Amino acid sequence: MTSTRDSLGWRQKFGVLIPSTNTSVQPEFDAMSPPGVTNHTSRLRIPNIALNNDEDFSRLIALIDAAQDEAVESIMSCEPDRLVLGISAETFWDGLQASRALRARLETTTGLPVSMGSDACSAAFEAMGIRRIAVITPYMPVGDKNVARFFEESGYQVRRIKGLRCASPVLIAHTSERQLMESLRELDGDDIDALVQVGTNLAMARLAAQAEVWFKKPVIAINTAIYWHALRDSGITDKVAGFGSLLEKY
Repeated sequence: MTSTRDSLGWRQKFGVLIPSTNTSVQPEFDAMSPPGVTNHTSRLRIPNIALNNDEDFSRLIALIDAAQDEAVESIMSCEPDRLVLGISAETFWDGLQASRALRARLETTTGLPVSMGSDACSAAFEAMGIRRIAVITPYMPVGDKNVARFFEESGYQVRRIKGLRCASPVLIAHTSERQLMESLRELDGDDIDALVQVGTNLAMARLAAQAEVWFKKPVIAINTAIYWHALRDSGITDKVAGFGSLLEKY
């Protein structure tokens, strides 16, 4: 008799879309996975282009968009239960309405529920009572502008935003924890409820958990928020230790 559930992913199989240049999402998602939940990656094939200015960064977003349909078609053949975007810039681009349109398009194409960075951050903010934020990104200024636009159109106050202006998609993952911590210190203040990191190739999930102790407020890493949303929206309430208050308490 054939089982009706996957032997390893007997609770959920997540189909995860990740740019081919991204080396942080897969290990961070796998580290957060509770028993019975498995992650299955499809890569959006993009070149590791130089990022010197806003025009280069806008080109990167266009390359991601162009590669997405092929990656979606590829992941669907494993029959996942949910589509999870391990990409964040695309989900903030052009503001709230564009983000909603992206999710609706993916839901229509796949017939699956979708978890992605923009929605995940909003859901996390609502769960934690967050209204005022400061944000760190790996982006060029045009990327920061789109992130701030999305959050402000969603009703949140972006008090400060710092883009690290990483020189290529691959080099985003080379950002050290020391650089990230220095940026968090620069952004922190009594006028914010939380520190937020976007850019899925910035490996910050475990550091964010440590930073919550030091800053005495929520520090939300985008990969943690995305995976938390995927779990909770799938009805999985397991508390996952080591990645901060979002996965441990909410």
